[in-house]
Amino acid sequence: MTLAAVFLLPHSDQTEESDHPMVNTAQKVAIITGASQGIGAALVTAYRELGYAVVATARSIGESADPEVLTIRGDVAEPGVGAQIVDAALGRFGRIDTLVNNAGVFIAKPFTDYTGEDYDTVAGVNLRGFFEVSRSAVAAMLSRDGGGHLINISTSLVDHANSQVPSALASLTKGGLNAVTKALAIEYATRGIRVNTVALGNIRTPMHPPEEYEALAALHPMGRLGEIDDVVQAVVYLENASFVTGEILHVDGGQSAGH
Repeated sequence: MTLAAVFLLPHSDQTEESDHPMVNTAQKVAIITGASQGIGAALVTAYRELGYAVVATARSIGESADPEVLTIRGDVAEPGVGAQIVDAALGRFGRIDTLVNNAGVFIAKPFTDYTGEDYDTVAGVNLRGFFEVSRSAVAAMLSRDGGGHLINISTSLVDHANSQVPSALASLTKGGLNAVTKALAIEYATRGIRVNTVALGNIRTPMHPPEEYEALAALHPMGRLGEIDDVVQAVVYLENASFVTGEILHVDGGQSAGH
C-alpha cells in the first residue's frame, strides 16, 4: 500500500525546522497510529486538549477540520511507511515529542490453527509497524536533543494467559513490545526519551460486537469492560509523569493480578 495523506508536503520540504507558514516549532507534537476510531481517535482529542499538534495515521482515515491535526493514510506494516509518516510530521510541524503506537492487530485462534498469513498480518502491524515508526521518531527526537516519549499499547494477556482466549500471536508480538519498552527506556534514559506501555484488558471499542460484552466483562475481576476513557486517562497520566519510564501500566480491571 502506498502512503497517501490528506495533507502531505513534498519530501524536499520536510525538514526538522520547517519554514511552512503554519508551523509553530515551540508547540509539542504527537504521532498517534491507528487513529481512525476507538482508542486512537479518542487519543487524538486528548492530545489536542493537552495543547499538542497531532499527526493521526491509519489505513483509512478522513480529513480533519482542525488545522493542528494532520491525517495520513498508510499501513504501518508496509516497509518505509513509518519513515514517511515521521517525515510528514516533521515537514508539517517541525518536531516530534510523542509517539503513541496504538495500531494493533489481534487474532484469537488455537495455536495450530494460525496460518502464515495470520502471522504476517499480526507481526506486520504489531512489530514491524512499531519498529519502523518508532525508529524514525526516536531519530527525530535525538536530532533535536529535546527528549521525547514513546507509549505502546499492549495486552494483559501477555502476563495472564487465558485458555478461553487462545492468542499466542498476541503474546508473541505484544510481549515483544513489553520487553522492548524496558530496553529502550534504559537505552535512552540519559537522553530524555521515556518509553512506557499501557497493557489493556477488554475495552469497549468497535473491535468487539455488543453481544460479546457480557462474556468479556466476566474475564475481569472487576466484572466490567474497560472504557475508552480509562485508556485515555492512563496514556495522559504517563504523558505527564516525567519520572516514569520503562513502565508496563495495566488497565485491565485486575486481570493481570489474578482471579
